[in-house]
Amino acid sequence: MFEVSVGWAVAIVLALAGLDQLLTATSARGLYERDLQRGINRFRWVEYSVSATLMVILISFYSGITSINAVIAVAGANVGMILFGWIQELMNPPGRATTTMLPFWFGTIVGIAPWISIWLNIFGSATVPGFVYGIVVTQLILFFSFGLNQWLQYRGVGKWTDYSYGEKTYLVLSLVAKSLLAWQIFGGSLAG
Repeated sequence: MFEVSVGWAVAIVLALAGLDQLLTATSARGLYERDLQRGINRFRWVEYSVSATLMVILISFYSGITSINAVIAVAGANVGMILFGWIQELMNPPGRATTTMLPFWFGTIVGIAPWISIWLNIFGSATVPGFVYGIVVTQLILFFSFGLNQWLQYRGVGKWTDYSYGEKTYLVLSLVAKSLLAWQIFGGSLAG
């Protein structure tokens, strides 16, 4: 239906992360810090719902998923996964007597769907450039590291008993995933 400028799409992913950081460090800092005290970061979920969805759409394109219907389904599943993460935080405030992992597991099921499509397309293709395998493998690991981080937080494993430790881990994972995707795309397809 339309052309996608990969360079601009990657720039938007990085800009969204930068905007999130700028807002939470300046004008929205008070709200951000109050939310952290309540064991939630609404800024993360809003930013991820856009930037991570754009990332998985780009990864889908590189795996050969280009049908508008399939792209909409991939985007919807990814947004759903992220919103389940937000619900996980809302349902499990600090000081709770019990923890429910139901939103986490629902989000996991929804979030796996795009990756199954990506891998099916890659395995079904006659040829796949090597850098595409690199993108898909590293981003799959990084995407599911976010889920592992949340699971560790809500299971109270080691340093993750402190909500702020998990929050810092999210920040590092986000920086690594977005930066690595930008470099992988640049090195694989935009550099030539």
